[in-house]
Amino acid sequence: MQRGVVVRLVIFLSLTLAGVFYLVPSFLGELPSWWSSSLPADRIHLGLDLQGGSHLVLEVKVDKAIENSVERIKEDLLKLLRDKGIPMTELSRVRGNQIQLKVPSASGDKVRDLLKTEFGNLTVASSQAGAGGVDFLLALSEKEIRSLRDATVDQSLETIRNRIDQFGVSEPIIQRQGQQDILVQLPGIQDPERAKEIIGKTALLEFKLLDETHSAEEALRNAPPPGTEILYGYGARGNGGLGAEKIPYLVEARSLMTGEYIADARVRPSSRLEGPYVELILNSSGARLFERITAENVKRRLAIVLDNRVYSAPVIQERIGGGRASITGNFEMKEARDLAIVLRAGALPAPVEIAEERTVGPSLGRDSIRQGIVSFVVGGSLVILFMIAYYKGAGLVADLAVLFNVLYLIAVLAGFKAVLTLPGIAGIVLTVGMAVDANVLINERIREELRSGKSPRAAVEAGYERALPAILDSNITTFLSGLILFQFGTGPIKGFAVTLCVGILTTVLTAVYLTRIYYDYRIAARKLARISI
Repeated sequence: MQRGVVVRLVIFLSLTLAGVFYLVPSFLGELPSWWSSSLPADRIHLGLDLQGGSHLVLEVKVDKAIENSVERIKEDLLKLLRDKGIPMTELSRVRGNQIQLKVPSASGDKVRDLLKTEFGNLTVASSQAGAGGVDFLLALSEKEIRSLRDATVDQSLETIRNRIDQFGVSEPIIQRQGQQDILVQLPGIQDPERAKEIIGKTALLEFKLLDETHSAEEALRNAPPPGTEILYGYGARGNGGLGAEKIPYLVEARSLMTGEYIADARVRPSSRLEGPYVELILNSSGARLFERITAENVKRRLAIVLDNRVYSAPVIQERIGGGRASITGNFEMKEARDLAIVLRAGALPAPVEIAEERTVGPSLGRDSIRQGIVSFVVGGSLVILFMIAYYKGAGLVADLAVLFNVLYLIAVLAGFKAVLTLPGIAGIVLTVGMAVDANVLINERIREELRSGKSPRAAVEAGYERALPAILDSNITTFLSGLILFQFGTGPIKGFAVTLCVGILTTVLTAVYLTRIYYDYRIAARKLARISI
């Protein structure tokens, strides 16, 4: 036997053995410990349409992020004007994303120069000089607004991905959809309401001082004093956790510190009646800031506010160093874990709302799997029977190549931990049809060479050689189409594109090179006297 035939046979046997190893976990139940420690143990991951779960489309409120950015710019501008000694009579945010600034006439040119050098992202929408001074109407530039919108959606996507990863969902699909929407698919999720709460929580953590010189009840009856606001906390239920009773707190509007300084958040048990609490571990900058805040405000109450809800308002007894703080709030264990998840993953840059929601039950997933398998078996059987009836022995060789093709295709999906969806099954069925298409070209070429009077050996060599360019042309163009579908498609389209592209690679490998081993073996053994075709 020729050396080349042996080498190719060993390569394909090795590939077949590797494919079986990758597929064993998906088709068997419990695996022995020695298998999991040294061999592939991951099963094929099923998509939402096969496993059931939740489908969510989240709309990111990017306008709120723009307003927050304008508010921060206003604070920076206020600080800079004070540092430069420039007087002003008015500085406020108007119309959501614009800043109204009024300065004396003598300071108008200084302000223009300052805006040009220090605030390049602001444009002067209008300026009017009058008897009372110069009025500036400032706004973000169009380029800055576009950049901020994109950054807000991208940051929201990454934050949501981090939260879902910590929530423990296997193979979720999280991707941007349109201008400001995020598609989230959670296969196999058993508690969709809890998942929605974790995903949608803005998780803006703030530390604010309580205003203890005024009464919260008086502020409720009248307007809150300037620079303060009313926020609410919740009383305790009898069995722990937060109750329905709302407790008003009069807090200073200015945040002393936000959650951006959090390095980690962990749930800690408590021996007290309040139940578990969440321990915050601050980074180095946050540790220094928190130590300074507590040193400057000893004996004052510091409110810990999450999404405008006061969780606790302890009295600062002494300066707190070490970069650790805690949030208590009569939590249940699940509530404390969820709070730690969102604090670790970071705050969303803007609120998100659920624009679309669908739930796929496991029973529907089982029906889809059963129907997909039926379609695969029926379609594959018809193809196999046709090839045997039309090409006899050569058709049987092509059918064996198709079986190996499906084996390699599913093994690759399992090896790369791809998610198998219903469109993915459709891609596998399509691959079966395309696999025999290559063998049809080869067999027809061999028939033509035999009719022209060539020997079986010469007919095989000429058939493979002349059919190869046509096989490569058709498969390469289809492969490129699959890449385009994967790049620009979403959800089910991506699943179809993955199986299509992988199937094309395994098709060329099995239809051209695996079947050739059989003929080369018979030629080398001098047993190819005639071809059943």
